[in-house]
Amino acid sequence: MKIIERKYLNDIIDVMGTPDIKVITGVRRSGKSELLKMFISYVEKTDKNANIIYVDYNLDEFDYLKEYKELISYVSKKYNPKKNNFIMIDEVQMCNGFEKAINNFHAENKYDIYITGSNAFLLSSDLATLFTGRTYSIEVYPFSYKEFLEYYNLKNSSENFDRYVLEGGFAGSYYYKDIDKKYNYISDVYKTMIVRDIVQRNQIQNEPLLDSISDFLIDNVARITSYRSITDTLNFNKVNTNDKTVGTYIKYLCEAFAFYKVRRYDIQGKRYLSTQDKYYLSDHAVKYAIQGTKNMNYGNIYENIVAMELIRRGYQVYVGILYDKEIDFVAMKRNEKIYIQVSDDIGNDFESSTFKREVNPLLKIKDAYPKILIARTKHDNYQYEGIQIIDIANWLAQ
Repeated sequence: MKIIERKYLNDIIDVMGTPDIKVITGVRRSGKSELLKMFISYVEKTDKNANIIYVDYNLDEFDYLKEYKELISYVSKKYNPKKNNFIMIDEVQMCNGFEKAINNFHAENKYDIYITGSNAFLLSSDLATLFTGRTYSIEVYPFSYKEFLEYYNLKNSSENFDRYVLEGGFAGSYYYKDIDKKYNYISDVYKTMIVRDIVQRNQIQNEPLLDSISDFLIDNVARITSYRSITDTLNFNKVNTNDKTVGTYIKYLCEAFAFYKVRRYDIQGKRYLSTQDKYYLSDHAVKYAIQGTKNMNYGNIYENIVAMELIRRGYQVYVGILYDKEIDFVAMKRNEKIYIQVSDDIGNDFESSTFKREVNPLLKIKDAYPKILIARTKHDNYQYEGIQIIDIANWLAQ
């Protein structure tokens, strides 16, 4: 498979040598293992005094290190006091008691530690409990549109954007030329995530209920929803559940990076709202792989793509509420704030009802932060009363 250098490599390099336990997280099959290998290559090239102690639990040769004491013994024997010692462990959760080994290495204060693992065992919410030392998380996402173009050596164009919309960002699916085989791969990844990263870890007894909740979120991606509305829908369809169980299962889905929860934000009151949220897939192609491509809602898919791109770019993302109007995204990063609307078709002129519907919520915002309408314009950028109108492919390719 072709390998491209992703931005996450620089993220790791930036914290190289710090005393933190570096934890590479992210959705299954997003490229965590390849990223670790790329970092190993970087260290080998740039530090001639490096001693890299590498364990890949995907390989049979490391099967005898499945207990933490054996792992500690192995690493200790590999340690070289005259070198810069790096510990690199892939799929660390396959070692029983792995957290004891990692805490031991960290306490010795003589290793630079990097680990990857299944999200079932390395959830961000669990890191402080698992490891007594300070951790630094690097979250890896499926390929962006820009990475998709680089992988295939393509130029940004309307046709190539359409292709990305259909294929998504799971690079493992790029092996296959046939779109159905690509979707089979993505479906298998998602189903494995459900079974291994959620059902097994949380000892879920009612897997069909989890599937029903997952299907509901996929079907309603980018739509405001609540635990109550999901519960009511499932009960109506003879799937018995309650708000508490629905909330718990959604939490598990988000912890495994299957979905990203986006809360609502009251722009006028400058406060966060509860009970109703939006959920976005870590990769939009999961929707096609699980539910097919009939009756495609491009507006919601584009919104999903933009949401994940904002998260990739380091923004905190919220759904904006102003009076009775909804702004798709309020994106914040330090002192930066951007208001964003996303649309499929905004019509041919400023007088079209579709265009007015999309820009009116932005026009009601009175502060001076940038306001952007991202749509499928297929044109160069332009402005309307201070609002930037940007073609979605161009914005993603920036």
